[in-house]
Amino acid sequence: MAQISQVPFGKTSDGTPVAIYTLRNRRGSEARITNYGGIVVSLKTPDKNGRFDDIVLGCDTLDGYLKNTAYLGALVGRYCNRIAGGKFTLDGKTYTLATNNGPNHLHGGLTGFDRAVWKAEVDGAKLKLSYLSKDGEEGYPGNLSVAATYTLTGDNTLQLEFTAVTDKPTLCNLTGHSYFNLRGSGDILGHAIEINAEKFTPVDGNLIPTGELRPVAGTPFDFRRPTPIGARISSPDEQIKLGNGYDHNWVLDKPAGKLGLAARVHEPATGRILELSTTAPGMQFYTGNFLDGSIIGKGGRPCQFREAFCLEPQHFPDSPNHPEFPSAELKPGETYRHTIIYKFSAE
Repeated sequence: MAQISQVPFGKTSDGTPVAIYTLRNRRGSEARITNYGGIVVSLKTPDKNGRFDDIVLGCDTLDGYLKNTAYLGALVGRYCNRIAGGKFTLDGKTYTLATNNGPNHLHGGLTGFDRAVWKAEVDGAKLKLSYLSKDGEEGYPGNLSVAATYTLTGDNTLQLEFTAVTDKPTLCNLTGHSYFNLRGSGDILGHAIEINAEKFTPVDGNLIPTGELRPVAGTPFDFRRPTPIGARISSPDEQIKLGNGYDHNWVLDKPAGKLGLAARVHEPATGRILELSTTAPGMQFYTGNFLDGSIIGKGGRPCQFREAFCLEPQHFPDSPNHPEFPSAELKPGETYRHTIIYKFSAE
């Protein structure tokens, strides 16, 4: 069972104190998480030789996160990913959201859950973070009460469990946004990834899904067998060009709402393996295409292009404007639930 310790991590610009919590298990694995944005600041797991490395991008100080806009390690909501034009209609009423990604609303807006100070509670081996997103926040309807619980288990598994309830019909689509590099440094092009999906959602020039569910067979998006991330990332394929690499949603092959394997990643030099399971219907695979060295990470090192990848389990992007997609609507009396399991091993 993991032990949890706590130390101060600074204050926000308005003086709100922030803490950082360290979850450590008997095998020596360690996750450091702050209640600012629910951010996974560092994550240390052993390689095939028992050596521990930090395998996520992050910052050394709270100030680094206050300045950065790449959602490093953060909890993302009220709606993760993109909503076209920052607009959606619910029960006949149209809502207007901030557009913070060209013409799109992205990851909850200008001040999403990644910039909130969450209430933290330690319950044995669990770190429970809670937040009340008030009616009208970032343009969304309803008071949304959210809980996100992190657990580090003895078998080197980090679990993230979301629940949420609302007092008005609203949208809810929550995920974790850690940037992984299983080698600990360098680019991620040699990581071999397998994605449990026969289809993906192609996008337009604004990275908004067209509505098509396209088979991956015969495309650079076919990861049904382990394939190096870099094998086809420079393909002339139109979708690769639009995303400047991979920045797309895969339609996961598993029963709706049930926990199932989404992806498996293996880094050959260290032997590290990440297996990600989720209850969500989709997963965004993103290859750090917008990292450009402008964000200063740990040890004063800039976060560089394709230095890390993200696996973001989710409802499909822009699903409020695509009635054919699984619905992300949450109604009073219902409970939103989403489980993400990151299992680490080495071979």
